[in-house]
Amino acid sequence: MKPFAYLRPGSVAEAVRACAERPGARFLGGGTNLVDLMKLGVESPGLLIDVTRLPLDRVTRTDDGLRIGATVRNSDLAAHPDVRTDYPALSQALLAGASGQLRNTATTGGNLLQRTRCPYFQDVSKPCNKRTPGSGCPALEGAHRDLAVLGHSRDCVATNPSDMAVALAALDATVRLHGPEGERTVPVTGFHRLPGDNPDQDTVIRPGELITEVVLPPRPDGAASLYRKARDRASYAFALASVAAVLTVRDGRVEQASLAFGGLAHRPWRALAAEEVLRGAPATDETFAQAVDTELEAARPLRDNGFKVSLARNLAIGALTELAAPPAPPR
Repeated sequence: MKPFAYLRPGSVAEAVRACAERPGARFLGGGTNLVDLMKLGVESPGLLIDVTRLPLDRVTRTDDGLRIGATVRNSDLAAHPDVRTDYPALSQALLAGASGQLRNTATTGGNLLQRTRCPYFQDVSKPCNKRTPGSGCPALEGAHRDLAVLGHSRDCVATNPSDMAVALAALDATVRLHGPEGERTVPVTGFHRLPGDNPDQDTVIRPGELITEVVLPPRPDGAASLYRKARDRASYAFALASVAAVLTVRDGRVEQASLAFGGLAHRPWRALAAEEVLRGAPATDETFAQAVDTELEAARPLRDNGFKVSLARNLAIGALTELAAPPAPPR
């Protein structure tokens, strides 16, 4: 085992200062991904900064919406009454991820920062541009069934593994960061990067920055949301494809729509082209199919993962159809 130092700071400012002063330091929340990567030799931080005792473990409703502290556990967030009532897609996404034991430990901030489960990234005996820039991407011609069909590059075809982030992207959430230069806010849709020529950079976080909270805007009047996930087994499996959808229908037409895909790209994929087709259009199966097909025209599947395109298509059309259906009469 490689030795490392451990720090439990007393404030956000102390945590940020310690991280900025020690290149290669990592913030530690639940550790459900970071500790695994340390065991594999993928990560070898010289300092772990434990943020779990900082006052970042509350969910608070304000005029701006719902503020979710970075150390709120996934299981607590999924069960929170405000989340279940106003943001069901988020609750469903959290419950679709990992196992009950992991959800009891994993945190909101850590979930956003979890790294790809591409087998080449996790195997230090193999080249990987995400782990060692310039070494190559063997997944392009190797085992890529579970990997990207949208937004990938010749340098990386990895996918983002988070279920939670897909729901947050569809719900127009923002991430609040505290760093050496102060505080700033980043939309979830711009928080994760596409690989381009620098696949080792997963997010837009700057050195020393700490996620302090995620903010959900108030639910639009009449909006309904849901999350759907397809995977190889019923539990404890990452998405082959997933979708989070938010839809408002009035008088048979789509008033507002947001759609995000998971399991298809290096980041949660906000389906902007599909949303453009949906707005103002009749809330019909034909409209939903046209919108999703417009979005997925950008897909560039690899040799063995073309099935993901039709899988995502069916998930998205089904989700939109379910949201647009009139409520069942009371029994």
